[in-house]
Amino acid sequence: MTVTVSKGFSEVERPQAAALFWQAFAAKLHKVMGPEEKGLAFFETALDPEFALVARDDEGRMLGLAGFKTNKGGLAGGSLSDLARVYGWFGAIWRGVVLSVLERDLQPGVFQMDGIFVAAEARGQGIGTTLLSAIKAEAQRRGMAEVQLDVIDTNPRAQALYEREGFKPVGIEKTGPFRHLFGFSRATKMSWPVPAA
Repeated sequence: MTVTVSKGFSEVERPQAAALFWQAFAAKLHKVMGPEEKGLAFFETALDPEFALVARDDEGRMLGLAGFKTNKGGLAGGSLSDLARVYGWFGAIWRGVVLSVLERDLQPGVFQMDGIFVAAEARGQGIGTTLLSAIKAEAQRRGMAEVQLDVIDTNPRAQALYEREGFKPVGIEKTGPFRHLFGFSRATKMSWPVPAA
């Protein structure tokens, strides 16, 4: 199987992109963004293809995607009114406040990775590593100094992958009282220095 990675996804692929995102983050987000049908409805409109790198097979099927953030936005966008369309205004406001806990300020020269999501049937085939390599190449193409990501304490397999790919832990952020809501108590910030072109 030949795998190609390209930027963005089409409008037709939106439901699949949202499903991959939800599959990856449901454990962390289901208490805030559930039930599943509402979470999927929100992310189907909120995901921005401008901030996605997508892996496809030789028949064009989406195998996975990697999200990233820049000072112009990120994969998981969406406004308060987008939230309100799915959850109503009361639901939108409290969700907006809770989700702000997960936000990260972007530092100059830092390319922030915003998750890698691989379709269940494509796991174990190197798709995650391929997408991570594409993120590194995109950071280099943009002249960034480093790639950063956060990995939660309940996902040791992801942390092992990032360490194999040269990422080093540079800090820990605790969720404090929100740990019961998000299902994890801390996230390790990891960094990969972008080599000079």
